[in-house]
Amino acid sequence: MILVTGATGLVGSHLLAKLLQQEAPIRALYRSESKISETKKILEHYFEEKTEAFFSKIEWFQADITNIPKLNDAFEGITQVYHCAGLISYDLRDYKKLRKINIEGTANVVNIALAKNIDKLCHVSSIAALGDEIGKKKITENSPRINENFHDNYSITKYGAEMEVWRASQEGLPVVIVNPGVIIGNGFWDSGSGLLFKKIDNGLNYHFPLTTGFVGINDVTEIMVKLMQSNAVNERYILVSENLSFEKVLKEIANKISKPGPKKSLKKWMIFLGWIFQATGNLFFNTKQEITWHSLKAVFSKSYYSSKKVKKELHHSFESINSVIKKTANYYLENR
Repeated sequence: MILVTGATGLVGSHLLAKLLQQEAPIRALYRSESKISETKKILEHYFEEKTEAFFSKIEWFQADITNIPKLNDAFEGITQVYHCAGLISYDLRDYKKLRKINIEGTANVVNIALAKNIDKLCHVSSIAALGDEIGKKKITENSPRINENFHDNYSITKYGAEMEVWRASQEGLPVVIVNPGVIIGNGFWDSGSGLLFKKIDNGLNYHFPLTTGFVGINDVTEIMVKLMQSNAVNERYILVSENLSFEKVLKEIANKISKPGPKKSLKKWMIFLGWIFQATGNLFFNTKQEITWHSLKAVFSKSYYSSKKVKKELHHSFESINSVIKKTANYYLENR
């Protein structure tokens, strides 16, 4: 049986559909009943009138990856694990929560996997955990990460989670790690890339010049399943279809949902004012602070990623981001 952590998130929900298509026996971890209904909507996109029949094949198990006794029970009879659970946040107040979920939670998952002699584990990381390169040289799986440089709290904890996975691999657990770029896919319009569709629909005036890697959800889940069925062990893979600016992506989303695209570019002084406002609020009123001094520079950075390794080993061809945005936009318009 296959265990999927974070089964009610973007990657987890779409992964369930991919595994169900292969008639794999699945145990899916969840924390909230309401999240299961959101996942069911994702499955309807894949299975339509057959959704109930496929949905009934999932064994739902309520457990938190930070609750070791419950998590241990969830591993009974499991042979493979897809670890999709994790927290994404750039709010400075969430650092302890990020460490608890991303690092300690992952440590719990791999420790129990070791104790239960699991055949193989796939860990969903992020390009945020990777190293750096100078200029337009593409970042690869082997690019050096200089921990003395500044990294935001999300990056630090995703890197820490990877260290737990690599540690487990040295203790005998066969693993693969995937590092997706910004994932675009159906559902979850209040978080992640889904929020971009909602913000543009509501009217977004500004774009920012950040360039990074993007990938479609179907590519991510397909590669994960292929890797788990392959002989690849103790390897990582960057999953990026294209390196694009947010300006281009936002304008393409606007075009696909027939909304005016953002015409104005954020200036450094605007981000600076936002930093002052948020820092003051955080200091005196403990309000959210996502803009830091270092993010003033990060918003204007350009990072390029190479998926050459996964293309070569799995002979995988990525779907274009334009095509992914078109499909996601159609789904958004039908379900908003």
